[in-house]
Amino acid sequence: GRADNEPVDPKNYLEERCKPQCVKSLYDYERCVKRVENDETGQKHCTGQFFDYWSCVDKCVAPKLFEKLK
Repeated sequence: GRADNEPVDPKNYLEERCKPQCVKSLYDYERCVKRVENDETGQKHCTGQFFDYWSCVDKCVAPKLFEKLK
């Protein structure tokens, strides 16, 4: 396991803190994944929703991460 004195990665920590704020994007993504599962053609994918979710998380993380780095 991890050593106790090892610093927590602030980015991972902040992403976890930010995820609840992006729950709508995550929900859209998960709904898309469910739809795509039933798509036999393999033409559909959820890249857009995935990026929306992570850009939401990033927008939340970035200013906080900047604070920590100062």
